Amino acid sequence: MSKTNNKDIRCSFCGISKSDAQMLIAGDGAHICDRCVSQAGEILAEELKQRKNKTLQTTLELIRPVEIKQHLDQYVIGQDDAKKVISVAVYNHYKRLNQKVDKDEIEIEKSNLIIVGETGTGKTLLAKTVAKILNVPFSIVDATVLTEAGYVGEDVESILTRLLQAADYDVAAAERGIIYIDEIDKIARKSDNPSITRDVSGEGVQQALLKILEGTNVNVPPQGGRKHPDQKMISVNTSNILFICGGAFDGIQKKIANRLRTQTVGYRMKDDEEDIDLNNLYKYITPQDLKNFGLIPELIGRLPVLTYLNPLDKETLLSILTEPKNALIKQYVKLFEYEGIALSFDQEVFEFIVDKAWEFKLGARGLRSICEAIMLDAMFETPTAKANSKDKELVITLDYAKQKLAKSDIKKLKAA
Repeated sequence: MSKTNNKDIRCSFCGISKSDAQMLIAGDGAHICDRCVSQAGEILAEELKQRKNKTLQTTLELIRPVEIKQHLDQYVIGQDDAKKVISVAVYNHYKRLNQKVDKDEIEIEKSNLIIVGETGTGKTLLAKTVAKILNVPFSIVDATVLTEAGYVGEDVESILTRLLQAADYDVAAAERGIIYIDEIDKIARKSDNPSITRDVSGEGVQQALLKILEGTNVNVPPQGGRKHPDQKMISVNTSNILFICGGAFDGIQKKIANRLRTQTVGYRMKDDEEDIDLNNLYKYITPQDLKNFGLIPELIGRLPVLTYLNPLDKETLLSILTEPKNALIKQYVKLFEYEGIALSFDQEVFEFIVDKAWEFKLGARGLRSICEAIMLDAMFETPTAKANSKDKELVITLDYAKQKLAKSDIKKLKAA
């Protein structure tokens, strides 16, 4: 049997000869040229992109507001009012994406949110959990690094760069994503009085955010940083991007209290008027309070959904420590499980940790700091000690927790 002439070998897909192709890859009784490989790669990428977009388009159709809240309940303890507001706003937003607008049909506007609450109450966790449920690109940006264009810091467009990176530069997917802008209160206007000096990280940033929040085409530098005239840009339409803003708004309680007192000085307007909860003034917050704090009215108008998070009490902190699907104690148990050790805690240890977190006034974040201080030595010594020990169980007692915490520097966090 004669060998096949190399000149007669052709691509099994397009028929090009080996001499005319840069490369011809041989298979089991077939060949494929470099051009067909490149074209097949493009076809595959486009097909995967369409499938991904179809998944993004239909994901929320199967998740109703009640179901969204049930998912949030697995990760976030309490805050039922905020969960309901977020679930409805997110669901309505993604219903809006599926809307086919005719000439005479009502067009649904975006429902951007702003969440107000003390530090450590779960603002970031709520936004992150919602994005995970919906399976959409999600990014967290910090408003404190943003400045007006031309000044040291990051341009406002950089928040879209983070979302593009989270979506692997799939523009269609990014345009359906969620952006959480943290520390939104840090860009508040410094003063109501005009000044000869520019407020480049305050009111200027708020004004730069207006069009992005409302919806417009923005030219985004793909790698972030400052814009340059010859730089390649990616056009992103923000009309379908959901923006969730969060901030502690430290000091706004005084403005809320002053407003409430002016309405109830000397007498009660109604006999059945409820007493004001002085321990949680956030529940009475209004857009007017945000304006008095330093947010410009135009920005407030583009964040129509306003909700609040309740301060955490000891009972809630105890639940956060042990109950959620990703609870802190469950994480430590899993870490020691990798070492083949069964970790357990006495109930008194949980109450001790909560008491210390309440004393330091750090919210849920304080739980992690205290647990790290208690567990540091055990996590340091266990990987080495387990090889020489037959004991595969570790019990954290109250005495052990007190001893380890006393040796740490965390007691310096105690509020004055």
